[in-house]
Amino acid sequence: MEYDVIVVGGGPTGLAFARSLAGSGLRLAVVERQPLDTLADPAPDGREIALTHRSVGILGDLGAWARLDPADIAPLREARVLNGSSRFALTFGGTGSGADRLGQLVSNHRIRRALFQTTEGQDGLTLLAGQTVTDVRTDRDRAMVRLSDGRSLTARLLVASDSRLSEVRDRLGIGASINRLGQSMMVCRVAHDGDHGGVATEWFEHGHTIAMLPLNGRMSSAVLTLPSAAMRQIASLDPEALGAEITRRYRGRLGAMRPVEEPRVYPLVTTYANHFAATRAALIGDTAVGMHPVTAHGFNFGLQGQATLARLVREAAAKGRDIAAPLLLRRYEMTHRLATRPLYTATALLVGLYTNDRPPMALARHAALRAAAHLPLVRSTVTRMLMQH
Repeated sequence: MEYDVIVVGGGPTGLAFARSLAGSGLRLAVVERQPLDTLADPAPDGREIALTHRSVGILGDLGAWARLDPADIAPLREARVLNGSSRFALTFGGTGSGADRLGQLVSNHRIRRALFQTTEGQDGLTLLAGQTVTDVRTDRDRAMVRLSDGRSLTARLLVASDSRLSEVRDRLGIGASINRLGQSMMVCRVAHDGDHGGVATEWFEHGHTIAMLPLNGRMSSAVLTLPSAAMRQIASLDPEALGAEITRRYRGRLGAMRPVEEPRVYPLVTTYANHFAATRAALIGDTAVGMHPVTAHGFNFGLQGQATLARLVREAAAKGRDIAAPLLLRRYEMTHRLATRPLYTATALLVGLYTNDRPPMALARHAALRAAAHLPLVRSTVTRMLMQH
């Protein structure tokens, strides 16, 4: 089975890349381990995605944004960072940002469904669902992928988008910096009496971090980060006790919290691939860069990276050139590394500073927040980064 491009991973980034190549005349195969009905109608997973203006534009170009119900899109107007018991808050966005919002919040499963719908019936696209990859090989002429049902696929370009703990990346011989943080993130949609005003908060407290992402109405997505052992105990609480625990940890700022969905827990692992390309292969999405959720930029980087690679591939195809030429892949890697490395490194430093509860570090974070508040250039730079106009 011969194709021009094989994409391993039918998650949102992989599907976005396939859709980005629509109309290019290239023959595409997307390989995904999940069954077709799960891809077509993904179940809620608790994750709310903070989309930048650039990401909204990309989804619009792909035809996915128009498939979202406006009632499922919540405005993110401001972001505030809180530290411990201090009443001081560092604010990003708002009236000084030149826009009425930092971005938009949309549930992950709704984005996935919309992207799947854009690829349905796409000319030249074959979706091979319910299949795992058992072998990967590349040489100067082609890439080969063997599936769990015994079939072999060949292509001129292989694109890996199969998670931050990617087996395809390993089989390509690409190393990665993998940081298992020993912590877990619990996400839980809650109702409350207070008005969040479209403001997201990230609160670094002693022993835990809690974020509130504003949804439509008097609803928020509570995001609690704790050591994995402690998280298992909290996630097992009954709904009433869980609501009381979230309310206590958020100090009642929005009133009593009432879970409206089951909590979901995810182990925290960050990754950064040593290379984003190899012979006739490229990495996109979490396979290239698996961000810590504190900056909410993981999916945004995934969309940005696939768009960069797709543009280079389309240009090469239109000119009859090699769509996996070493120079093309190096250009993609350089562009995506420049776009992601600074924030990935800054995020690692931020997480290190704000999860260390020793007294000197607590003083340092308070001082850092105060200093940043008196540096308008710093706040405006961070705001522009968060918005990605």
